[in-house]
Amino acid sequence: MAKAATRMQQLSKYSDIYIVVAIVMIIVMMVLPLPPALLDVLLAANITLGLLILLLTMNVNEALEISIFPSLLLITTLFRLALNISTTRLILLRGEAGQIINAFGNFVVGGNYVVGFVIFLILVVIQFIVITKGAERVAEVAARFTLDAMPGKQMSIDADLNSGLVTEAEARQKRRSIEREADFYGSMDGATKFVKGDAIAGIIITMINVVGGLAIGMGQLGLPVAQAIQRYTLLTVGDGLVSQIPALLISTSTGIIITRAASEGNMGQDLSQQLFSNPKVLAIASGVLLGFGAVPGLPFIPFAVLSTMMGSLAYILFKEAQRSLDEQELDEVQEEIEETKRPESVLSLLQVDQVELEIGYSLIPLVDQEQGGDMLERITMIRRQCALELGMVVPIIRIRDNLQLQPDQYTVKIKGIEVGSGELMINHYLAMDSGGVTEEIAGIPTKEPAFGLDALWVDDAAREQAELAGYTVVDPPSVLATHLTELIRGHAHELLGRQEVKTLVDSLREEYSAVVEELVPDVLSLGEVQKVLQNLLKEGIPIRNMVTILETLADTAPLTKDVDYLTEYVREALARQISRMYLENGVLSVLTLDQQWEEAVSSGMEHTERGVMVTMDPRSLQNLFGAITRSIEATAMPYPIILVSPTIRMALKRLTERSLQKLIVLSYNEISQDIQVQSVGTVTWPHES
Repeated sequence: MAKAATRMQQLSKYSDIYIVVAIVMIIVMMVLPLPPALLDVLLAANITLGLLILLLTMNVNEALEISIFPSLLLITTLFRLALNISTTRLILLRGEAGQIINAFGNFVVGGNYVVGFVIFLILVVIQFIVITKGAERVAEVAARFTLDAMPGKQMSIDADLNSGLVTEAEARQKRRSIEREADFYGSMDGATKFVKGDAIAGIIITMINVVGGLAIGMGQLGLPVAQAIQRYTLLTVGDGLVSQIPALLISTSTGIIITRAASEGNMGQDLSQQLFSNPKVLAIASGVLLGFGAVPGLPFIPFAVLSTMMGSLAYILFKEAQRSLDEQELDEVQEEIEETKRPESVLSLLQVDQVELEIGYSLIPLVDQEQGGDMLERITMIRRQCALELGMVVPIIRIRDNLQLQPDQYTVKIKGIEVGSGELMINHYLAMDSGGVTEEIAGIPTKEPAFGLDALWVDDAAREQAELAGYTVVDPPSVLATHLTELIRGHAHELLGRQEVKTLVDSLREEYSAVVEELVPDVLSLGEVQKVLQNLLKEGIPIRNMVTILETLADTAPLTKDVDYLTEYVREALARQISRMYLENGVLSVLTLDQQWEEAVSSGMEHTERGVMVTMDPRSLQNLFGAITRSIEATAMPYPIILVSPTIRMALKRLTERSLQKLIVLSYNEISQDIQVQSVGTVTWPHES
C-alpha cells in the first residue's frame, strides 16, 4: 500500500505533462486514422470517463470540491468529437468501426436501424431539450445571483472580523472561497454551452454519416440500396449511441453539480435523509398506491408490491425513530442518576469572567434585540473603540440579568468584583447641564454615573424642551455605554493579563520579528513586559504603539530590570504621544513644583522589591496635598497637570494616586520639543504660601 501511494505521488508530479500530451493526442486523433482495436479502447475509456464523472458529482458535498469541472467539460467534449471523427473515417473508408460500435448497432437495437435511429433521437432529445436546457438556465441564474451576492457576503465577513468572531486568516479564507465560488459558477455558465453544442454536433454528424455512407455504398462500391442502408445506417446509429451515452452521463453530471447549491452532504445522503426520512409521508404514499391497485382496470400486483415496500419502509423508520427516542430518554435518566451519585463538579464555578454587566429585569429590553435593544451592538463598538484608543483587546463582556438588583439598576464587575453601578429609567432621557443651560426644566434629579455630574431624568415629552434649554440629552443605552467605556478605561491595566500581552506580541511577530525575538523571552519575560504595559495603562497612556514600546524596552532592559525605570524610559520614548494627549488649543497648561518640594520627595524615595516607594511624615504629606489642591483650584486647567523632574515623577504619582486620582504627573523628558508649554501656577513650599 505504501509503495502504491509513493508511486501515485511520483506520477502526480508530472500530471501537467500528461494532460498536455493527452490534449495533443486528442487533436491528432482528428487528423490521423486509428485502427479499430485502438478505437474500441478509446470508446470504452470515453464511457468509463462519463461514468466516473457522474459518480464523482454524486459524492461531493459542495461544488467547489470539483472546481475543475468547467475545464473538464471542454476536454471531454473535445474527446468525444475526436472519436466521432475517427469512427466516421473508419465507417466511410472500411464499412466498419470496431467491435463496440458493431455491438451497439446489432445487439443493443436488435439489428434494426430504424429502432436504433429512434433511440438515438430520443437520447439526443433528452440530453438537448431536458437536461442541457435546464442545466444551462440554472447555471446562468446561479452565476448572476452569486455575483450579485458577493458584496453582501464580503460585508458580512468584514462585520464578523470587526466583532472578533473570526480571525484575519479565517476572513481571508472565506473571501477566497467566495471568489472561487463566483469564478466557478461564472465558468459553468459558459461551460454548459459545450454540452449543448455537443448534442447539436451529434445530430449533424449522424446525418452526415448516413448520407455519406449511402453515397459511398451505392456510388463507389455499387451496393444495393437496402444493403447500403442496412450496413452504413446500423454503424452510424451504433456510433451515435456509443457517443451519446457518455455525453448523456456528463450532461447529467453537469445538471447535478449546479443544482446542489443548498446541499450539505453528498447526493446519496441528501436523498436518504430528505426523501425517505418522514415515515408519515411514506405511510400515506403506501395507502394511495394501494388505492390505485384497487381501481378496476389497473394492474393490482405492481401497485400492491410498491405499496407494501412503502408501508414496510414507513414501519421500519417509525420503529427506528421510537427506539432512538426511548434511548435518548433512557440516556438522560441514566445521566441524571450518575450525576446524583458523583461529587459536584465545581471547576466551572471557579472561573471568573473578566468583565460582567449585570442588569435588573426592567433593563432587559436594552439588550434584547427582539425588543429593539441595541446594547450588544454598542458593546461591540465599545470593544472596537477601546482597541483603537488603548491599543488592547478588551475581553468579551458577559451580560446577565440579576434578580437581586433593583429593576432599574445595573452593575459592572471586573474579575467578579463590582467596580461601578447606576440606575437607568427606561422611556426617559438623561439631561445634563453642560454649561450652556438658559432655563431650568422639571425632571427627576440624579447623578450621571460615568462622571458624577448633576442631571435630570426627563420623559419623551420634555426632551425637546430640554435640548432647547441647552441641556445635553442622551438616551439610557448611551448612558450605560458611556459608563461602561469609562470603567473599562479606568481598569484597563487590570484587564491586561499575560495571555493578552502574548496575543499583542504575537501579532507583531510576523512584521517586526527582529524586535520581538530580541526582547522576549531572552531579555525580558512576558510578565515583565506585562507590568510595564500595565503601568502605562494605569496612567491612561495607550499602548497602541507597541513597536516603539518594545524597541525601547529592548534598548534599556540590558541596563536595568526595574519595571518602574523601564516604564519611565518608555514614557520618554512616547513623549510626542503623551504631550499631545493633554493639549488645549495647541497649548499644554501645567503646574510646576517648588524646588523644595522636589527635594523633599526625592529625599524620601526608596527602591524596594515592589518598586519606587516614598516615605514622608504625615504633616509633610498633608501640606503637599493641600498645596497641590489649592493650586489646581486657583487655575482653570482642563486637565490637572503637574510638571516635575524625571527623577521624582513616578514617586510623586505613587504619592498622589489615591488622594488625587485625577492628577496627571508629567516629567520634563515627556514633553515633545514642538509643544508649547504654559505654566499657570506653582505648588509652593508652606512658608511661601
